[in-house]
Amino acid sequence: MSPKISYQLTGAVQLALPDWIDEAVDRQRAYPGDEDKVALAVELSRRNIELGTGGPFGAAVFDSNGLVIGVGVNRVVPQNCSVAHAEMMAFMCAQAALSAFRLNDIGPMTLATSAQPCCMCYGASFWAGIDHLLIGARSEDVMRLTEFDEGPLPADWIGELERRGIAVRRDLHRDAACEVLRRYGESGISY
Repeated sequence: MSPKISYQLTGAVQLALPDWIDEAVDRQRAYPGDEDKVALAVELSRRNIELGTGGPFGAAVFDSNGLVIGVGVNRVVPQNCSVAHAEMMAFMCAQAALSAFRLNDIGPMTLATSAQPCCMCYGASFWAGIDHLLIGARSEDVMRLTEFDEGPLPADWIGELERRGIAVRRDLHRDAACEVLRRYGESGISY
């Protein structure tokens, strides 16, 4: 007979971004171009691996003026939470900042990512309320350069997003995003 195990249920869950986020993001600065937005996401991913605070992914949500509403970096291992992906963290931060679960109820919103969203973050993009998705590295880059499995997406995943009113633009700063993934993959570290 195996011993009886009792688990304590928790009434609250709290996730946190690394302490360096505030110094890395100028919340007063406008990021007017798509390239500027993805450059920030890639910079966040780079810092996250260099400072050992998570995996090689960064994301940011911007309003129609190019102001940062929320940011995220991969925090899965440090937070012991499988949903603490960069995009999910950025969505949660933006939703908390705007007190809105559907971001574009406030106005047009853009999500910039250092890499193509995995299947979970892809699905969350529908419900979070974004109008534009800007992507650095592709999922095939992620899987070629790291041990991550991005999961299954519909064959026409871009078409599915566009049918829901989300414009997609890929390969912005792809080389820089791939360099972060390569450095992470070669490091042998797992965050």
